[in-house]
Amino acid sequence: MMYQSRRALALLREGTGSTDAEFREGQEDAIRHMVEGGARLLLVQKTGWGKSFVYFIATKLLRESGTGPALLISPLLALMRNQIAAAERMGVNTVRIASDNREHWEAVEEQLRRDEVDILLVSPERFGNEHFRDVVLAKLAEHVAFLVIDEAHCISDWGHDFRPHYRLIERIVRTLPPNLRLLATTATANSRVMEDLRDVLGPNLQVQRGDLARPSLLLQTIRLPRQLERLAWLAEQIPKLAGNGIIYTLTVRHAHEVAAWLQFRGIQAEAYTGQTDRRGELEQALLDNQVKALVATTALGMGFDKPDLGFVIHYQSPASVVHYYQQVGRAGRALDAAYGVLLSGEEEARIADYFIRSAFPTPDEVRQVIDALEGAPDGLSVSELLGTVNISKGRIEKTISLLSLESPAPIVKEGGKWQLTAVNLSTDFWERAERLTRLRRDEQRQMQEYVKLESEHMEFLIRALDGDPRAVRLPNLPLLPTQPAPNLVKDAVAFLQRTSLRMEPRKRWPAGGMPQYDVRGNINIPAKHRAEPGKALCTWGDAGWGEIVKRGKYQDHQFADELVRACVNLLARWRPRPAPLWVTCIPSRRHPDLVPDFAERLAIQLGLPFHRVLHKTEDRPEQKRMANSTQQVRNVDGSLVVSGESLLHSPVLLVDDMADSRWTLTVAAWLLRSHGSGKVWPLALALTNHR
Repeated sequence: MMYQSRRALALLREGTGSTDAEFREGQEDAIRHMVEGGARLLLVQKTGWGKSFVYFIATKLLRESGTGPALLISPLLALMRNQIAAAERMGVNTVRIASDNREHWEAVEEQLRRDEVDILLVSPERFGNEHFRDVVLAKLAEHVAFLVIDEAHCISDWGHDFRPHYRLIERIVRTLPPNLRLLATTATANSRVMEDLRDVLGPNLQVQRGDLARPSLLLQTIRLPRQLERLAWLAEQIPKLAGNGIIYTLTVRHAHEVAAWLQFRGIQAEAYTGQTDRRGELEQALLDNQVKALVATTALGMGFDKPDLGFVIHYQSPASVVHYYQQVGRAGRALDAAYGVLLSGEEEARIADYFIRSAFPTPDEVRQVIDALEGAPDGLSVSELLGTVNISKGRIEKTISLLSLESPAPIVKEGGKWQLTAVNLSTDFWERAERLTRLRRDEQRQMQEYVKLESEHMEFLIRALDGDPRAVRLPNLPLLPTQPAPNLVKDAVAFLQRTSLRMEPRKRWPAGGMPQYDVRGNINIPAKHRAEPGKALCTWGDAGWGEIVKRGKYQDHQFADELVRACVNLLARWRPRPAPLWVTCIPSRRHPDLVPDFAERLAIQLGLPFHRVLHKTEDRPEQKRMANSTQQVRNVDGSLVVSGESLLHSPVLLVDDMADSRWTLTVAAWLLRSHGSGKVWPLALALTNHR
């Protein structure tokens, strides 16, 4: 097909909404390559360069010449709002089939049958869906003209965001006709990843690779081990920075904590995580400069584009240099100068280690799942596996997902149950897991080297991506201070000691129920037997009260009086209604006096009676050793009894030192309500994060 340069430029201007927009270096070459049916192309260009315009404009030109639709595979469908809006301005009809729009699947399939779709967007996980493969894809394959694989580094074992379901794409690509137009895009492919992609996408793969330098970014690393210091630094510096930005955290909890602190300091900030319901609304608020900063996990990542972002700050060091380059590169795309600051803290190594260790199932987890399936010839559902193995639901799902994606696979899904096949798990599986674990450790060490730099930060990042760092220019910006104001550190301590954490009540018994208490599973807990929303004073081991709680349990073997006063103040702010009229606590046979001593001192300060009405009948393993809700409930089942003679028929404060799964508090509240107590208000000193 003949390429139409003027039409392509017109589409670019429609998509950008700018009448004087021009193609960036390499953009038009890539569009022309795809339209004219050149060799398969791997496009490696930095975030914000405009890779999506290449495939949207190429698709529109191809459709106008009478070809079939394009199939776009991306892990970021929920985060492609900006790109899809640009495509719609160009008249490109994009539809998607994803897990969150099942109600639209039939309509999408009908549009495909009528050839009304220009681009079908799917996530890689769709290729694991039997209906999509056998019905939708089978029909689409007859006339699809263009295949786009977005974030193609996910195919590679060496890619920083390896996605297991991309392995299915690898198998599909190998069956495609060699003349089918194929475009693979990524911002973060080093030489090793590109060699891997050549193996998968074909030896005739042509590579277009752009400049990695970002001359508008001033990069800086600041080591502030304590969270209190970083909170203080943010409160002092964010108001002074020009424009709006993103503050990245490694965990959901830290995103909420940092956002709450900044709000307390009068700074317009919002938490943005994978659990946030109004993500689109918050993205738009940042785009419209209605918030100073979004405090985000990696949920705000690839696919979000605000060209005039003034700063990207990391509250902790990310997992790898590649992750960091991609995230910090969101700042300053259309500015002369912007800040990229990494604040490094002591907890980041522990968090990174957790993510590395949990990336693959352990041999023990695989053995437990295989053994359970061997004992069930008709197969087991995930719910049934939860009652059979002591593995969390997330870990079970990860294990069966990875095993089922092996070729040949040792397990398959029949209906709603997983069954063993005649195939044994290949040793390649464990070799790949070991290789990638070593790679992640190397990336972690490389990131630690970056943290120690005093200069040449951009050069370091470019070398890590196998680029050429010789032409790096720096913006005209001063370095930011490396220490926070001492008075703000004190304010951060006071803030953390005034905050508390909400504990939502459990509302449904898990699969398996509690046989000893004669409670069936998978049924709702009646409201009259359910705990009320509770409170935790802090997070275990964290700044504020967390360190003091930890010291009281394991060093002093008594909780300090200041924790009693802190809980009195918490209750004064909380003001549960109807107010508790007495106090009881969760019993323990390992530490029989620790919690009762604290609960009794708290009751005295509140002017309420204290009654030990709950008793432990036998030793059970610690709850933190139980990995899922079914196992956690069974671990409590039958182990608690109520002494009815001292139970009061009025609202009660139920005290414990640590809460993790909340099932012990749930069962205790159920017992108290079943024996005639009033509403049960749980109070824990700390929420733990054993998983």
